[in-house]
Amino acid sequence: MPPIPRLRIYDGPALLSNGFRPFFLLGSIYAGGAILLWLAVYLGGAGVPSAFAPLDWHMHEMLYGYAPAAIAGFLFTAVPNWTGRLPLQGRPLAALAALWAAGRVAVFFSGVTGWAFAALVDCLFPLTLGAVVAREIVAGRNWRNLVAVALVTILFIGDVAFHLESHLRGAAVYGARAGLAATIMLIIVVGGRVVPSFTRNWLARENPGRLPVPAGRFDAASTGFCALALAAWTLAPHAFVTGLLAGLAGAAQAFRLSRWAGDRTGADALVLILHVAYAFIPMGFLLTAAAAFDLVSSSAGTHAFGAGAIGVMTLAIMSRASLGHTGRALFASPSLRLVYVLAVVAALARVAAALLPEWGFTLLLAAGFAWSAAFLGFAILYWPILTKPRASR
Repeated sequence: MPPIPRLRIYDGPALLSNGFRPFFLLGSIYAGGAILLWLAVYLGGAGVPSAFAPLDWHMHEMLYGYAPAAIAGFLFTAVPNWTGRLPLQGRPLAALAALWAAGRVAVFFSGVTGWAFAALVDCLFPLTLGAVVAREIVAGRNWRNLVAVALVTILFIGDVAFHLESHLRGAAVYGARAGLAATIMLIIVVGGRVVPSFTRNWLARENPGRLPVPAGRFDAASTGFCALALAAWTLAPHAFVTGLLAGLAGAAQAFRLSRWAGDRTGADALVLILHVAYAFIPMGFLLTAAAAFDLVSSSAGTHAFGAGAIGVMTLAIMSRASLGHTGRALFASPSLRLVYVLAVVAALARVAAALLPEWGFTLLLAAGFAWSAAFLGFAILYWPILTKPRASR
């Protein structure tokens, strides 16, 4: 992998000096704030002037609001490493961040401006993100990573479908599942590289011994199998074949994770949290399989994927990448470790709320407040890191 290229000569705001900075900061603030608003709506004390039904607004803004911001921050940091090309910064980066923010405003006020206008503004961001990333990958002839473009394209299609379904049918179903499936596949593909890679690097330096098993045919086959299971779930979540495929995918991903030596990383929270986050992938598949056979609520698997895999993994990647790419030591402070704990508690509580309906209300509130505390805590903790120039070691 070629080293990350040097930045262009740039004397503007540090926030716009690299792609991860605005998207990680804005995304984390939005993730925490939007859930606080959703709790107010859920408790009956507030409303949103959106054309979406309240539940659809909540789902959309997590899947097509927060998640694409985290994905954009990651891709604008990873693509220069993949291709050897210069990173995006300055005015083009500001324009993309503004486009993302415009989508959030448009969706929020879509009940006033009309659903079609909001859909147009909102869907422009994933479409533009995919085009920019595709241009860089093609220019760098880095064909292996075109899979990221394919998944962002599915995210765009899912966003369009979400708007159309919500308008025509009153509730989004396929669009919601498509967005969740595309994001989970991105975590499976990218996480399958970075989790064992970061683990191997840390173990080789700090804790010699058993290392992650190198990727091979099993990893490729299990990834393809997960894509098949997620496609079946998107189209027919309660079909027998979906339950069978999801159960096998969950078992395969659990075995895959067990080969990465995560049990040896307890001394470094920055590495351990990657394994904890990835563990929600097999959990999500297994709960999805159970839901297909009417054993549990479908919400359990959905939130294992959403609050667990997406929420915890994006926090893990954002915190590590921000430290590394701003010249700071890869060390998890006590405050950052608390952020991790809150995110994991939020995910587990939200899954438990679906599994234990008698405790559902209390667990849902606990999950919401823990989630908001985690993401707003990250934003406060990382504000100086993301808005100030790179540290000199």
